[in-house]
Amino acid sequence: MGAVLVSDVALARSPNVVITVPTIRAFSTGCLIEANVVMRQHTLSAEDYEALGMSVYPHMIPKAEAGQLPERLLRFGVRFGDGTKATTVGQRFDGVRLRQDPPSPPRLSLLFGGVSMRSGGEDAAVSLVGLWLWPLPPAETFELAAEWPAGGVELSIVSVDGAAIVAAARRSVPYWPEDAESG
Repeated sequence: MGAVLVSDVALARSPNVVITVPTIRAFSTGCLIEANVVMRQHTLSAEDYEALGMSVYPHMIPKAEAGQLPERLLRFGVRFGDGTKATTVGQRFDGVRLRQDPPSPPRLSLLFGGVSMRSGGEDAAVSLVGLWLWPLPPAETFELAAEWPAGGVELSIVSVDGAAIVAAARRSVPYWPEDAESG
């Protein structure tokens, strides 16, 4: 079970979209950066609002021309102090493919939770997105970035405390602890 860090970070904000990182769950092998993508119709037509909501999911976006990123693609990335980086760009969900060998580290994988609607002064949709970062980040500050041209989100970068994540990982508990006597 991962140890939870509360981050309360607003990663990006536009007139129709806010991306927050309320928590990070640290495990011994990596961390799950939990992002909330909150969208409101505000200045968008009903059709554009629906298209924006669907574009949170990469498999719902048509492929762009070679060398170009689709405007509707929600992009996340990390960059460490040594310049090493990983992004969610290029991940397609056209089916499950099991790999025999682990990918080259670091790897940032997009995971999907769910969608909820809420009302108040204005209806809003909240998409729960997980970013699995493998392996654990270095025990130093690193950058987390988001960009979503279709949502009006320009490249936004925040600093994340890698040392706090590594310390929290030491408090994580395995789901199935090995029984020392059954060796």
